[in-house]
Amino acid sequence: MKIAFVVGEPSGDAIGADLIRALRARLAGDLKLVGLAGEAMQAEGMETLFDIEELSIMGVSAILARLPQLVRRVGQTADAIIAARPDALVVIDSPTFSHRVAKRVRAKLPAMPIVNYIPPTVWAWRESRAAKMVAYVDHAICALPFEPDTMARLGGPPSTYVGHPLMKEPGLSAILASEAPLVGKAAKAPPRLVILPGSRRGEIDRLAADFGATLARLSELLPGVTAVLPTLVRHRERIEAEVAKWPVKPEIVTGNDAKWQAFAGADAALAASGTVSLELALAGVPMALAYKLDPVAYQIRHLISAWTAAMPNFIVGHPLVPEHFHEFVRPEMLARRLARLMTETPERHAQLAGFDDIRRLMSIDRAPGEAAAEIVLELAAKGRR
Repeated sequence: MKIAFVVGEPSGDAIGADLIRALRARLAGDLKLVGLAGEAMQAEGMETLFDIEELSIMGVSAILARLPQLVRRVGQTADAIIAARPDALVVIDSPTFSHRVAKRVRAKLPAMPIVNYIPPTVWAWRESRAAKMVAYVDHAICALPFEPDTMARLGGPPSTYVGHPLMKEPGLSAILASEAPLVGKAAKAPPRLVILPGSRRGEIDRLAADFGATLARLSELLPGVTAVLPTLVRHRERIEAEVAKWPVKPEIVTGNDAKWQAFAGADAALAASGTVSLELALAGVPMALAYKLDPVAYQIRHLISAWTAAMPNFIVGHPLVPEHFHEFVRPEMLARRLARLMTETPERHAQLAGFDDIRRLMSIDRAPGEAAAEIVLELAAKGRR
């Protein structure tokens, strides 16, 4: 069995590696892999056409600046997959890139099944994308429980919720195993804050100064507060340069284990809006979210149709987690918000109760990779007939 993959960022790489392990287990090792892979997938024995760090860009401005390079890489990736003639193609997240590859492959190999693991957030903006996917995606594998119903409502491809890979992440599993219901989880003294300015360069550049000012003000409101800032190894130097300017300095840590340890020991979080908000919710860490779009994306913000950008809010169906965008990314406001979340207040208790609901709604009976592998192999088998 030959399976092609297209991933564009570290989160998709981790999901791809999990799926590769499940596929190999079901096929007793009889598996060939082609396409794009990150470090985690390469550790599973897959070679990559090029370093996916090239695709780890965020914002309309950054995409436009590198458009010729991206177009060239789309063609290179699609041509390589077409030449390999795999039994199925799995595109994971990164729709700006991966869906363009999928369209080209479908045009040349119309009978080959194409699976989209982690489909685009049509529930957040540009709902019309769901119906358009039907032309080149045979099945969508979803990581959020409300997504299949949303896809069906919008006329998208058949979709299945398999659970979020986070639910089987060892660091989170340890937290879930040791935690009683979150409603009674008391804040510590002195409190500890986890700071998460983003996983992309642009996010870090736009939020770092405000996050540093927020920590400084919070230390005045809650004397003795400590902070930890988990980051990726490739961003550590940049983070250290930014933190050197902060009046109050957090501990900087790298590595997945260190991140989950930071979550386990935190009373609250200040984070860039994104997937990390779901990680924090499942780990039981009350949070305030902040985000600033790049200048070009800011001009087309009216295209965003969603009532929230926070995944925890979508899952529970109400504004559980506070969001601060652009001119409302104000250190004084964020610090006061965090002070309420780090002490025994109604705001803290309300978030923890909501996180208990999220854990219940996202619970699964089997590993996401196993369920996803079953879908991929079933479609690949049909394609061979």
